[in-house]
Formats: sequence, structure tokens, C-alpha cells
Amino acid sequence: MLEHDVIIVGGGLAGSRAAVEIARKNPSLNVAVVAKTHPIRSHSVAAQGGIAASLQNVDPEDSWKAHAFDTVKGSDYLADQDAVEILAKEAPEVIIDLEHLGVLFSRLPDGRIAQRAFGGHSHNRTCYAADKTGHAILHELVNNLRRCGVHIYQEWYVMRLVLEDGQAKGVVMYHILDGEIVVLRAKAVMFATGGYGRVFNTTSNDYASTGDGLAMAAMTGLPLQDMEFVQFHPTGLYPAGVLISEAVRGEGAYLINSDGDRFMANYAPSRMELAPRDITSRAITLEIAAGRGIN
Repeated sequence: MLEHDVIIVGGGLAGSRAAVEIARKNPSLNVAVVAKTHPIRSHSVAAQGGIAASLQNVDPEDSWKAHAFDTVKGSDYLADQDAVEILAKEAPEVIIDLEHLGVLFSRLPDGRIAQRAFGGHSHNRTCYAADKTGHAILHELVNNLRRCGVHIYQEWYVMRLVLEDGQAKGVVMYHILDGEIVVLRAKAVMFATGGYGRVFNTTSNDYASTGDGLAMAAMTGLPLQDMEFVQFHPTGLYPAGVLISEAVRGEGAYLINSDGDRFMANYAPSRMELAPRDITSRAITLEIAAGRGIN
């Protein structure tokens, strides 16, 4: 039996960033990350386009309030507005912190972090690292995990959460390579296991995005929230499931139907190809249903 103070299940952006923060603020704690793959091979590496933050590097009229409004509106007013306020207010500070951790964001000619247009946003506020934003961030987070002394269990699959008197006390996991089963004891366990996008036949989700962390939490009796909210990205290569980043449209690409028409003029004339993803996805679906799809 092995012991740590904190175990984080999941080695993607969320899990790795949480582990770095815990280790930075509490250097005496023994922190471990358990990941089904090497962290740099997690699904987070597929994130290409960027992260929204009202840095005002390109658009001085931007603000956290405008960011919050766009986020709430883009959610059809279903988002937790308290959480949205925190996200919008703290986003610029988070971007600067990632920069200090070593993330090489793309730059403007004057050296400031570049920002570009993105679907659903009323200002150019997306910070990016070329078309490999997820990889760039994850690479530096893993470097910081090692620098902070965080132990990484890679290619280990968590089977069960260990509970004692209703409190999380560790996990049971097995090694994917040789089937060894190990119990990890801990004072606290955090789940950052990602979603279940792989349940769809055609998807850009990683093969590890199977929702087993959510299932494990449910089987333990923990409540799950907002499971019905799955976002469908408008653009990809079908049926290969290869993502075409929204940044392509942010840089000026058009969406056309088999008649050669920019059909988004019929669905979101003010935003065109940079309408929120749900609107753009529905528009594409309607065009295909009307016989104007392209094979």
C-alpha cells in the first residue's frame, strides 16, 4: 500500500493544473497524479484554438463583464452565473500565470500575448499558442509537475474510490501494462477525469474519454450534475473524427453548402461563421437535412 497526502485522478489540463497549484502553495504535501496515459497524451492535447481572457491586448473595449455576458448568452442563460463571473474575472490572471509557468503563447509584434476572434465572443479575446494551445500548456504543466516533485502514475487505471465513514481515503488502481493492482491511500482525492465523448460513434475525443471517472463517482453514491450538456463542435473531418479548429474560422474561413452559399447568413447574419457552436452545429445539420450537404 502506498500513501500520499493528495491524489488527483486525471492527468489532463485540469488535473495537472490542480496538482501544480496544490504543490506550489503547500510544498510540504505529498501530491500524486494518476493518469490512464502519459499526461501529454491526454485529450487536452487536442485543444487547439485557445483560451478566452479579457487582456485587452487587441481590443481595448473588451472587459470581464463583456466576457461574462458572452458566456451566459452562449449558454442560453443556463450557465451558473456566479461561476461565470469568477471565470471571466480571473481569466486574465490565469493566462499571465500560465505564461510565468513557461507557456509560449503566440505574440503580437510588440511582444504582448496575441488574441484572436472566436465563435460566440464579441471581442478578440482568445489567447493561443499557434494551433497547438492544449499541447503547449500541457507540456509546461508536466514540466512544472516534475519540478514541484509531484509523483505521476502514468498508465494506471483507477477502479474504485476508497471510502471510510463517508470520507474519501484513497483509490484502487491497476497498471494497464501488467495488470498489477495497487491501493493508494490519501487524505484527499480529487477527480479530473474528463468527459464521456467517446460514446459517440464519430468524435474527435480521445479513446480514453470513456466517462469511467463519472461512472465511478456515481457507483460510489456521489451526485453528478449537468450530465446532459455535451457540446458538439461544428467542424471536423467526417467520418475520421478529426477536429478542424474553430481558429480556422476565426482567421477568416467560410462555411459553404453544396450550392456554394455561405449559409450562416440565414441563421446568424450578425456573427456568420463565428456564431456560438450550438447555433453553427444546428445550422450545418439543417443544411444537410435539406440536401445541401457536401460529401
